[in-house]
Amino acid sequence: MSLSLETSEERIAFEQAGALPAAKRFEDDAVDRADAGAEVPLLQTLGLQKSYGGLEAVANVDLRSRGRITGLIGPNGAGKTTLLNIISGVERAGSGRVLVNGRDISGLPIHARAAHGLVRTFQVSRELGRLTVLENLLLARPRQTGEKLFGLFARGARVRAEEKAGIEAARAALLRVNLWRLADAPAATLSGGQKKLLELSRALMLDPLLILLDEPAAGVAPAMKNILVSTVRDLAAEGMSFLVVDHDLDVMATLCEHLYVMAAGRILTQGSFKQVIRDVRVIEAYLGLKP
Repeated sequence: MSLSLETSEERIAFEQAGALPAAKRFEDDAVDRADAGAEVPLLQTLGLQKSYGGLEAVANVDLRSRGRITGLIGPNGAGKTTLLNIISGVERAGSGRVLVNGRDISGLPIHARAAHGLVRTFQVSRELGRLTVLENLLLARPRQTGEKLFGLFARGARVRAEEKAGIEAARAALLRVNLWRLADAPAATLSGGQKKLLELSRALMLDPLLILLDEPAAGVAPAMKNILVSTVRDLAAEGMSFLVVDHDLDVMATLCEHLYVMAAGRILTQGSFKQVIRDVRVIEAYLGLKP
């Protein structure tokens, strides 16, 4: 089944990259052979499958994180968000496994996956608009003594110490995404791009090993998009890892060291940006063309 390209920007990106003429197929098994004997990946999925009635949204997907920033692209309806939902624990797979650092976390709920270092942001920001930017981050901090009434009243000194530590952690997270100057602003007053940065800073409060970024550039002005890209690259340089899903091919080309391409629930191919956009299967899936 052929899937049409969703935006003219994506078509232009393919054309400018020289993907249309004389495309070359890159074989997946060559990549798999190169990985033989490699160290355990931070994130790995094995045979993930998910169906809704007669529709197979995710079909036997094997994926592993490669480098600090791994990308996942594909036309609308390819199954990318469903795959992220399964990896993050929002949805359960019909079959297959999710591993973090070689440990099977397939049966764990969202909060337990976060405890293993796997955190997820969403395409639509989910800030608490009436709270300040700082308060949004403080709510994200896990395992606080003051969450329970007994701890709040019986362990006041401990609660105060944790609150102070939480503010310092929130300040550090907001500084990393350049939002500390807006710490006292209501979250509802932030721009779309700033809300994406707020979502990212809340993820940082959980001390993650790997963050799943779902459409971080969607609905973001060009200037703020550049800031988002720079922020993610800076965090990666500091040792953070990411799995990024986005339709913006310019963003993905700039960010990702390795890309997977998904269509109709399956992984079509993988490789560098230049490799995958020249793959005949990718061109057919995006453009409905057969070279």
